[in-house]
Amino acid sequence: MSDYRTNTSRPSGADREHIDEGPNPLGLEGIEFIEYATSKPQALGQVLEAMGFKPIARHRSREVLLYRQGDINVIVNAHGRGAALTEKPVIAAIALRVHDASAAYQRALERGAWAVPVQVEVMELHIPAIHGVGNSRIYFVDRHREFSIYDVDFTPVPAVDKNPPAIAGLHFFGVVQYIGNDRSDDWTEFYSALFGFTALAPETRFGILPKGLILQSPCNTFYLQLIEPEPGVLDVEDDECFQRIGLGTPDVPATVAALRTRGVEFVPSKDPTQDSKGALTRPTMGNAMFELVHHTRG
Repeated sequence: MSDYRTNTSRPSGADREHIDEGPNPLGLEGIEFIEYATSKPQALGQVLEAMGFKPIARHRSREVLLYRQGDINVIVNAHGRGAALTEKPVIAAIALRVHDASAAYQRALERGAWAVPVQVEVMELHIPAIHGVGNSRIYFVDRHREFSIYDVDFTPVPAVDKNPPAIAGLHFFGVVQYIGNDRSDDWTEFYSALFGFTALAPETRFGILPKGLILQSPCNTFYLQLIEPEPGVLDVEDDECFQRIGLGTPDVPATVAALRTRGVEFVPSKDPTQDSKGALTRPTMGNAMFELVHHTRG
């Protein structure tokens, strides 16, 4: 990880004002995919299919499967992570859509990010990445329109619609990140200085879990929620991680009803008057869970 992130010091030799390139310095345009790593890809695949995702493509050379519904892409990676690969799924990477991947990557490095060496096989795309929280990666992807990264690195699953519709208008809303004690300022500085995220007012809340601090992406298409341990809990900095995905929907109760018919179980609501704001699926496989948030695009 970068010294800038962990110690919140300025990158040496760089004047912050000289590299400021506006409110969206890396040209972010949203989330391209979320990647899970697990040694039990079939089990996680069943969880995703219950949530409405369809397996639409396999990686040409790795044990990696692409799931999709609407414009939400989830990658399940069971390839070559050695001892770090466990049965319990972990969010191993987030890919961010950008206007220019190479330029975004270079600007991130200039701002103090640490590069991740990427091993590319024959006939594979090179997708630049930097270190994220814990052992995760943050990728930069600029091929997400007519021609995508999946057209090169993946082979379609036969007889499967490559653009399955989303259940009840589901879409990416954001990602919840668990952080260590008293680390909100550090992580806010990391995301604001590198990417241009802005912290929302403390009273701004979404869904039914009003905890932590919410950061808005500079492209205004998704959010990060930073959650510290409960008061009195011992320091857990080593357990910092991306914890779960938030999915937006214009009608939470209708989405919950549709997913329940598919076998998805939800954590019982403590306040039924809040059911229209959000819902949380029960954890499966240890910690695979999804948060629904009332949100209308645009």
